[in-house]
Amino acid sequence: MIPSKIPIFPLPNVVLFPKVFLPLRIFEPRYRAMVEDALAGDRVVGMVLLRPGYEANYEGRPPVYAVGCAGDITHSERRDDGRFNIVLRGTEKFRIAGEDVSRAYRLARIEPIAEIDEDAAAAAMVHERQRLLALLKILLARLGSEARFPPDLSDEELVNGFAQNLDLDVLERQALLERPGVLSRCRALADLLEMKAHAVQGGWDGRAVH
Repeated sequence: MIPSKIPIFPLPNVVLFPKVFLPLRIFEPRYRAMVEDALAGDRVVGMVLLRPGYEANYEGRPPVYAVGCAGDITHSERRDDGRFNIVLRGTEKFRIAGEDVSRAYRLARIEPIAEIDEDAAAAAMVHERQRLLALLKILLARLGSEARFPPDLSDEELVNGFAQNLDLDVLERQALLERPGVLSRCRALADLLEMKAHAVQGGWDGRAVH
């Protein structure tokens, strides 16, 4: 269970998903302080997406999308110049209920968002996973790569991993994060890949962004 108040790190082009790793470089002084405090505490940081138009007030507290994902700091390295390299592992979705302005960095009061329990839809999940894998194999073949997916990769790890790392528009990734469960996210991701494959002349290659 994530704490009821966590630091949030807003970025314009990054969406974190549960069970997925995210490497980050931290260089702004206020977010260096955020990482120092997190490492001294519960090691939790919430990733949120900045809304369009953030540039006018980036140094302040520009609007962000209300739904984000908390992550545990699994690795940290402090450089000689004071910057940090960290790795987050997504843990749980949350909704921002308000902000605490007592720190230079942003602190949010949050409400956890539980994913829908989809045990009853196991057959539908098997079908959607197979459809997604078939589309991914086509995309990887276009890149000249052989499709190899670990057989023990869970549905959540598979779907969330590709939702985070495929070359999708950041608002498309945010919409996928806000889906209420893995089945819904898998279906939406597969629909999105089908649409892109048909819409782009010559084929969309789905090249990963990281």
